[in-house]
Order: sequence, then C-alpha cells, then structure tokens
Amino acid sequence: MTCPGYRHRIFLPALLLLCWATFSGCATQTLTPAPPSPAAAPPAKPPGLARAGRIPATQKPYQIEGKTYYPLPSAEGYSETGTASWYGNPFHGRKTSNGETYNMYDWTAAHKTLPMNTRLLVENLGNGRSTTVRINDRGPFVGTRIIDLSYNVARELGLMKEGTGQVRITALGEAEIIQLADNTTAARFLPHEDFQKGDFYVQIGSFTVRENAERLKDKMTQEGRRAETALYDRGDQVFYRVQVKAGSTLSVARQMEQSLTASGFPGAFVVAR
Repeated sequence: MTCPGYRHRIFLPALLLLCWATFSGCATQTLTPAPPSPAAAPPAKPPGLARAGRIPATQKPYQIEGKTYYPLPSAEGYSETGTASWYGNPFHGRKTSNGETYNMYDWTAAHKTLPMNTRLLVENLGNGRSTTVRINDRGPFVGTRIIDLSYNVARELGLMKEGTGQVRITALGEAEIIQLADNTTAARFLPHEDFQKGDFYVQIGSFTVRENAERLKDKMTQEGRRAETALYDRGDQVFYRVQVKAGSTLSVARQMEQSLTASGFPGAFVVAR
C-alpha cells in the first residue's frame, strides 16, 4: 500500500535519482508466466534484482489472451503518451499483480511492462493537472490504453467524467519499499544501468506452421527489413515467431513498432534480446 505521505512528493528526474541510491527515501488479470524468447545475451539485472538473487515473478514474461508481455528491466528514462483509464469497484480489496491488496483510494496504477514500485509523474494533457503514482499492478489490457489509474488518481486528474483521457507518463525512478525501525515504511530509489540501449526486435507474428512464418519473414526481407524466425517451444506446442530487427535503442524500436502496427500488424510489440 502507498504510504500516506506519498501524496506530497518532490518530483525528481530519473537521472538525478542515480545519485540518491544510498538514501531512503486495469483491472487485475490472471497472469500466465511464459518463457522469454531465445536471447543472444541476457540483459544485466538492475541492482535491486541482483540483490534478491533471482528474478521476481512480476518481472517474468507473461501472456494475456495469447499475447506475450516482456516487463522492462528498468524504468530509467521512460516516458510515454497515450490513453489512461481508471479502475475502482469491484476490484477494490482484491489482490494486485505484486500481491498487495488493491486500494482504490491509494495513489497507485497498473502498467503492462514497467517494473513494480516504479514511480511515475502522470500529466493530464487535457487540463494540465498532474500527480504521482506507484506501479503495483499489471494492465490495462484494453485497446491501446497505456495505464490504469486508481480511483483517487483519476479523480485528482479530472478523468472521472469521461472515464479515459490523454496523459503523459514519466518515470521518476524505481523504488523499493523498506521497513524502518519504528515499523513504518519508506521508499528507497534504486540505481540503474542504462537499459535504453540493447538488441531490439519487433515481433509481428507467431505461427504453428513454419512455412507460414518463413513466408512472412521473406516478405519483410523483400521490403528491405532484416527479419528472423525464432522458435518457441511452449511444451505442448511449437511456435515460429517472426521478429524484425529494430535497432539498438528503445526509442527507435518503439518507432518501428508504431510503423509496423500502421502497416497491418496491430499486434506488433518490442522484444529486447
């Protein structure tokens, strides 16, 4: 749960938080974990994950309605503009994806891929209102919505009447909740390496028949794109995923994702290897 004092926060750019590492500071869906795509070299883990000695369940790839989502290893430098929605009853009191109990009166939100406990500045582009939230859930999985806000956040941003609105979300840093000596809790921001650079692809199709995957790959090659077919064995069935090389930066990969979506691949999404 979000601490009462979190409502009055100081907005700090994510890069400044790197220097503060040593200081203390949607609807819920059933998520089915799925193995990640074959990787040439696994990305380095953020320090917070390395200390734990294993990858938390909330950082593992998962599937919703046949689509696989790959949580980002870091929120550093993340910014996105799109449609926000909100959720209250009947989800109030249910478990969120990270195991907390959802409180519609907290300043929390759901995002499909950002690490849990990421702090976001959310700005309503329609009226100029803004506030901060903490990610503790996964979603929304409706259309092209990018974030699902708690009832309190939606009310503060003025989204209640329409139900949705255009927002800009900016990562303020990823935090871990720590227990203090007086049995209260506080947020401590974690340092991160630069995960905006890497080996990025955009997946545009997944087939059970290899020939169909090869035909799509060849079509992309003829259009001047570098495409590959990646085999994924789910255990009960083998899939052939067609992935298009999307450069070495996340921003360029996002641009290609949008371009391929507009070109007839509505389910296209970025994959980091």
